[in-house]
Amino acid sequence: MASTLVLVSKARCFRGEVHKYAHDSAVTNVKMTFNIYLPDAALTNKEKVPVLYYLSGLTCNEDNMITKGGALAHLSEARIALVTPDTSPRGAGIPGEDDDWELGTGAGFYVDATQEPWKKNYNMYSYVQNELQRVVAESFAVDTSRTSIFGHSMGGHGALVLALRNPGHYKSVSAFAPICHPSTSNWGRKQFAEYLGSNESTWAAYDATELVKRYDGPMLPVLVDQGDADQFYSSKQLQPSHLVIATESSKRPVQLDSRMQPGYDHSYYFIQSFIKEHIAFHAKHLWL
Repeated sequence: MASTLVLVSKARCFRGEVHKYAHDSAVTNVKMTFNIYLPDAALTNKEKVPVLYYLSGLTCNEDNMITKGGALAHLSEARIALVTPDTSPRGAGIPGEDDDWELGTGAGFYVDATQEPWKKNYNMYSYVQNELQRVVAESFAVDTSRTSIFGHSMGGHGALVLALRNPGHYKSVSAFAPICHPSTSNWGRKQFAEYLGSNESTWAAYDATELVKRYDGPMLPVLVDQGDADQFYSSKQLQPSHLVIATESSKRPVQLDSRMQPGYDHSYYFIQSFIKEHIAFHAKHLWL
């Protein structure tokens, strides 16, 4: 049974509407919020439309893509719904959860925590993959057989992990400046040790570079964009080359297009610049 959704707000945008909902989550044990953009066809129940999930990065929430990403005009044209969840539980009451921008609130890393004090609440992998998608399927006119996912930075990591761990569930996956090899990066090792514990053998389940080495499902189309002026690229937090090498060397059924974009940084200006191409990439596979 779907969680009881509470409509927080709605607004007309292009040929559709943005709705914000809150609901009590049995997975994170707190109230969660998400946005959904519904094209007119889905609003009138004339047809079930494909659905695209977007996962945001560190310090972000469910509003970043909706308000700053520039996606809605292209989604309206392509008749695709967009769901944007929050990046972590909020208000869980864990001591220190708001003290560090790289850990806790706004930094769920799309894992299911196994360690105290995080494991009761910080289960964003299961929240996005299972609970949220069930709520969306039961509440809106979306075609769950046509689902894709994308994200930015920490959210790009999450999108890649969800797609690689669930063969056949997503038609396509894309990412802007994703954390590609968190097991070897300061963005990953710090959080994984806290959420998953010191046994590094367990980390591979949430590491795209490690997951791609054993992916064994239908051909998965992947698009990754990285800016060469991104400070986190130059400081080796993101490591897109690791994903490229692992994909090429493992010869798995993954069709990766990894692009370096000269002059672009880590911001939403970068995302806005290439969002049309990412929506077109997903539309191609969602409307097959």
